[in-house]
Amino acid sequence: MKNLGNMLKQAQQMQARMQEMQARLEALEVEGAAGAGMVKVVLSGKGEMRRIAIDPSLLDKEEREVLEDLIVAAHADAKAKVEAAMAAEMQKATAGLALPPGMKLPF
Repeated sequence: MKNLGNMLKQAQQMQARMQEMQARLEALEVEGAAGAGMVKVVLSGKGEMRRIAIDPSLLDKEEREVLEDLIVAAHADAKAKVEAAMAAEMQKATAGLALPPGMKLPF
C-alpha cells in the first residue's frame, strides 16, 4: 500500500506541474520569421496566432504570392519554436517521474 500512496502523491505533484506548465505556455509568445524578417508571426505557447507583421515593401500586387508563401513559412517557424518550448516545459513537468520508455505526455 505504501507504493500506491507514493504513486498517488507523484500523480498529484505531476498534475500541479502540468497546470503550472499550461499557464506558462499560455503566457508565452514565440515569434517566427521568414524572408529575412520581412514577415513575422507571433504565436502563443498553445499555437494560437496573436500577431502578424508584414514589411510594407511586400504589399505590392506583384508580390502577393511571395507574401502568402512567407506568411506560411513564418507561421511554420513560430510553430516549430512553440513545439520546442512545449517539449522543454513537458520535460520539466515530468522530471523525476519514472515513466516507461516511449511514453509521452500529455496522452
